[in-house]
Amino acid sequence: MPTRRRITARNARFQQWEALLGNRNKRTRAKEFLVQGVRPISLAVRYGWPVKALIHDDRRELSPWARELLREVDAEQVAMAPELLAELGEKNESAPEVVAVVEMPADDLDRLHVDGDFLGVVFDRPTSPGNIGSIIRSADAFGAGGLIVSGHAADVYDPKSVRASTGSLFALPAVRVGSPGTVMDWVAARRAEGRPIVLVGTDEKGECEVFDFDFTQPVLLLVGNETSGLSSAWRDLCDHTVSIPMTGSASSLNAANAATAVLYEAHRQRLVAARRA
Repeated sequence: MPTRRRITARNARFQQWEALLGNRNKRTRAKEFLVQGVRPISLAVRYGWPVKALIHDDRRELSPWARELLREVDAEQVAMAPELLAELGEKNESAPEVVAVVEMPADDLDRLHVDGDFLGVVFDRPTSPGNIGSIIRSADAFGAGGLIVSGHAADVYDPKSVRASTGSLFALPAVRVGSPGTVMDWVAARRAEGRPIVLVGTDEKGECEVFDFDFTQPVLLLVGNETSGLSSAWRDLCDHTVSIPMTGSASSLNAANAATAVLYEAHRQRLVAARRA
């Protein structure tokens, strides 16, 4: 039977969970993060992420979804005063029905889904957690096998990233690495296994336009920092670079939008190839 408790004051347990919202170091030490919303929580459960606690409003009748969640998931159940739950849900006026405390997986590149036509994304030193979540969502939508967040970067498990992914974080592996070397060792191992992964960087002065590159081969797409683009280390590792042709007065695209455009083109090419096969 799950442990059940009630919290009506800002006690130590509440403060521990509250810290997970804004303190990356505490998230990292606890190896836990908060998940808000019906779809993200449902996908976390569907994909087998360990749920440590389910926190619900102690003054409202729960929906059928919430009742089933509490009945089926083996996690601590906490009935919380709505004004406190609103703080964990980051809502000013009303509390969410449920907030979940979920365990982080290991940052292991072998979590990525690697198959014959592998498509993965590296996001180099992102500063915006919202952009991380948006790229996770696009990568999931267009058939990628995972996202690698490289270098000194915003946190994959920041609430803004988790929300922006709209639950795709739980379907698509997202792994944090410190340096390009870690990724290149993993790429070398996959190449040795017979998967000839090519590294393709996005750059406004790319060697060809995105439509003219063959994305039906195994590809690791490199997307640069929102301000400065790809680091020199990643740029030097690119096998190829591609550009996105644009019209109008815009000089560049937001990093998440640029990644989405290239991922869509890769997905389109693969669908066409599959239909011709």
